[in-house]
Amino acid sequence: MKISKNKKEMIEGLDLVKTYEPIDAIKLLKEKSYVKFDETVDVSIKLNIDSNKTDQNIKGVINLPKGTGKKIIVTVIAPQEKHEDAKTNGADQVGGKDLIEGISSNKINFDILIATPDMMPELGKVAKILGPKGLMPNPKLGTVTNDIGKAVKDAKSGQVKFKNEKSGIVHAGIGKISFNEDDILLNLKTFYSSIVKSKPDAVKGSFIKKVTIASTMGVGLTINQASLRWESNKVIIWLPPVKDCRSFKLNILHRLK
Repeated sequence: MKISKNKKEMIEGLDLVKTYEPIDAIKLLKEKSYVKFDETVDVSIKLNIDSNKTDQNIKGVINLPKGTGKKIIVTVIAPQEKHEDAKTNGADQVGGKDLIEGISSNKINFDILIATPDMMPELGKVAKILGPKGLMPNPKLGTVTNDIGKAVKDAKSGQVKFKNEKSGIVHAGIGKISFNEDDILLNLKTFYSSIVKSKPDAVKGSFIKKVTIASTMGVGLTINQASLRWESNKVIIWLPPVKDCRSFKLNILHRLK
């Protein structure tokens, strides 16, 4: 396959087999971006799972601290008394059975659908339409709830759904190339940490095989996983002046007995 001039220039100087420190990889993605639109920064995490076994699959939702940079269209289906709460917190569309009728006619113009538990029997009638598109509300993802205001606010602020593919890989957009480096890094660490915490009990040994990041038109760069872990709290030990060291040592030994 023929490679474009821009692609050649982007690849030039990159070591595609190297494992990069996260911040260095992010800097390279920004430096090598050659398109005029604001690319999405994607992360791909290869898991050590057998996706044929249901107890090893993962899915969930993450709130990225710096958002995704993407405008999310949120629709809420709830009783009348919940409509004002949904609108106040930024829902784009709010309704009841009228919206469900629209969905049954394939009128789908939203990214996330949130519903109250009492509306789920009605939504069940359009499950075959919403399910394959990944839009069916799910209590595990926080989209079936009575706390409509919080759910809408979370969805609007940078919530990302994740689910492993058949190949055992989890993909997600974690920001835009226009974000500053520290914001992308914070989102990356947050996403990685959430995946680590999602490790099923059925998975033994190491859970994550490989982490790569790429921009929409860029190439994947392998990331050093160790640098994605949150730093543990540092323990500060006070030591007395040198002249008191002997008595300090004797006191410690006495306490250990």
